[in-house]
Amino acid sequence: MSEQSIGRSGFPPAYLDRVGSSFTDFLATTAPELLPGRRPVPTLPVGDIAPHGTTIVAVTYEDGVLMGGDRRATMGNLISSRDIEKVYPADSYSVIGIAGAAGIAIEMVKLYQVELEHYEKIEGLTMSLDGKANRLAQMIRGNLGAAMQGLAVVPLFAGYDLDAAPGVTPGRIFSYDVTGGNYEERGYAAVGSGSLFAKNSLKKTWRSGLGADDATRTLVEALYDAADDDSATGGPDPVRRLYPIVYRVDAEGAVRLTDAEVAAIADTIVTERAEADRQNMPREA
Repeated sequence: MSEQSIGRSGFPPAYLDRVGSSFTDFLATTAPELLPGRRPVPTLPVGDIAPHGTTIVAVTYEDGVLMGGDRRATMGNLISSRDIEKVYPADSYSVIGIAGAAGIAIEMVKLYQVELEHYEKIEGLTMSLDGKANRLAQMIRGNLGAAMQGLAVVPLFAGYDLDAAPGVTPGRIFSYDVTGGNYEERGYAAVGSGSLFAKNSLKKTWRSGLGADDATRTLVEALYDAADDDSATGGPDPVRRLYPIVYRVDAEGAVRLTDAEVAAIADTIVTERAEADRQNMPREA
């Protein structure tokens, strides 16, 4: 860095000028090489050698929204991690779940968290939920080159809308495609390799106006059904004490459910399924 580029205070001009409330734009000016979208794109498909996160599920309920994810990451036909975390708080009133190339996705989440915090500090207010969804879409669009080489990141975003009109469900869910397309979902959504099976489960168990407890049961059961049919989705693992990560977002903010709470729901589902199988199995003579 040249002396001419450094101001009297010892900082480059970009650190002193008010260039906007976007941390991503600030980073693009001061250190563009740190942005995931500015890195060299692989010349060959490399998706099979990078760990990938799988199934994420979100459901709305009467007071907000829930998001959960399994704990497995895969690399080709191998299990690369059994206890990865794929659901994170984006800020006090929103959460993000990752599916796709795990390393890039986690880095994107961290950048996104800073982006929202930076906006709040600069502007003195919280970004609207639609604004948060659009900012995330821009980040995903910046990863398009890597996505074409097998390093796609397709998150699920959900939050509590502080500006929701009376009588309107405050919990909202947004899904994306690899080009940054942003789509609001109604009621429930799922992404990742087990999303087809999770959605099929939700079609039968979710309904409008669910309470928090029933919605949590619905979400955990959808992840269980996904793990039952998709090898890349991990089911409850009582031996290792690994259970889905579940966040609840309501007027009080984003709160992670304890492992004990999720384990109790998962154990109930397993017990009920085992009992149903015993009753349906034909008895030997």
